[in-house]
This record gives sequence, structure tokens and C-alpha cells, in this order.
Amino acid sequence: MRLLEIDIPDELMNRWRRYLAPEWQPFFVRSQDGFSFPKMDEAPAFTDDLRCTYTGWRIRDATSIVWFNEESFMDLPPGDRARLVRLQVQRRRGAVPSVRRWQDDFDVEQLRSQADGHRFVWWPSLLDENPEPVIRAQVEDGQLATRHEEVSEETWRRCKDVLPGARDIVGAFPRSSGPNCFGTTLAAAGHADIGERVLQDRFESFLKECCVQGGRDEDVGTVLVWRDKDRLPFHSAVTIGDGWGVEKPAETWWTPRIVADAAQLVKINRSVGLRLERHHLVPIRGLPG
Repeated sequence: MRLLEIDIPDELMNRWRRYLAPEWQPFFVRSQDGFSFPKMDEAPAFTDDLRCTYTGWRIRDATSIVWFNEESFMDLPPGDRARLVRLQVQRRRGAVPSVRRWQDDFDVEQLRSQADGHRFVWWPSLLDENPEPVIRAQVEDGQLATRHEEVSEETWRRCKDVLPGARDIVGAFPRSSGPNCFGTTLAAAGHADIGERVLQDRFESFLKECCVQGGRDEDVGTVLVWRDKDRLPFHSAVTIGDGWGVEKPAETWWTPRIVADAAQLVKINRSVGLRLERHHLVPIRGLPG
């Protein structure tokens, strides 16, 4: 399977299937909702991968998580299943697709019977019937395809002194959630390992120690930094020359490290409340800390 111009190995596809449809799923509730844990020895960990799949950062009006596998979920009375799934939609949980969206790819009556007839959740037995269109939608919807294969050998050669890691990191997905835009920028510059999550403080130190203010998007090593209203770094990318830029759009498992037109990166990351800065990277080795 090829997604966003990247070949996906079977091992990664299998990981993604379990990210989208783990055996035990989190449901976000309040005590007054009346849902409790099914019998289990220990609750699963709410990992970064689950947090991304189920948009844990945007959940509202919930105080705890209850976990269900398919058997315990289907053992609930139909009215309770319907109410639980509707609550997930209201609380903005991810991976609660609509029946209408998937009625041509799955047995529509099976989808309708799971909850309220309009929404459902992915279980392994369901997703494994036809995983490819679901994974394709999760990965490709709204994302840029990488264009690293369009970059000339001369461009890669010229950027190597300033961005020694850039070519090695692009055109690939992470194995799991966590690696982020700041880590990608530092890895391209040789100041972080591939797949690291880099937090704001370390990124700010990198800007201070390794960059100077200013830079042009057509040059090598211009670090693009979007800051929020509190002046904290929100997102970053870095240019590799000849109008190309490198970024990882988010820390989710389905966002790869890509090459795109630098002007396009500037455009798609424009958002109310964010302000773009440019810093030019200089080839200094060694970052304190």
C-alpha cells in the first residue's frame, strides 16, 4: 500500500490497524452517566497512540475513562450502547465514524445495529474485514503528500552541511505517536535523533544557540516558527533550499515527515492567533543540554 507517496510496510499497516481498533477502547464519561468498568484485572494504559486516535486533547465534559472490548460493549443493552456512543460524539472523541460515511465499504446493517444507527466505533473484527479504505482515509484526508522524490540531487547536496539529517528523515512515518514538528526540525539539523519528541524549552534553546534572526524561504536552513498569542512556539518547519521545506504536521502516528513547497507550508499553517517568525540556522555543532 502506498499513502502520501510513501510505501507502507505490512508491519506498519498491522500497527495502524490496532491503533484504530484496539482490543480495549476508551470511552469518556462522567460518574452520573452510569457506565462502569467491565470486569478486568487492570485498566489499559492511555498511551500516546490512543490519545491521538481518540483525540484525548479535545475531550470536554468528561471526568474519567471506562474501557470496553467488543464483547463487553455488545453485552450492554442496546439503549445503553446507543447512549454511550452519542456521548462520545458530544464529548468530541475521535474514531466515532458515521454509518453513512462507511455504508458502501461495510455491511450497513451491522454498522446500524451497533449503537444508535447513525454512529459506531471500530472493533478489530469490523475493521479487519476491510482495513485499507479506513486507514487510507485516516492517513490521507487533509494531508499533503511528500514530494521528497522531486528534490534534485544538487539541492540535497547543497543542504547537507547545514541540514545533515534532512534527507534521511523525510518520506517516512513514525512507528508511533510522539515525534513532533520540533523534533523533526532538530533531527534535520543533526541536533536530535530521528523520532524524538522535542518540547518547547529545548526548541527555544536550539533557536537561541544555533540560529540567527531572519532568513528567506528559498534558502537552506531557514527555520519557520509559528508562535501563539503567548509567544510560545506552536509549530515549526525548516527549508532545504530551492523553495522546498521539511515538516512533520503533528505528533500523531498518521503524520509523516514530508517535503513540500515552502510557500505552501507557510500558507497551510497560517491560522488566526499564530504569528510566523524566521530564523536562519548556522552550522554550529553541539547544543547544550
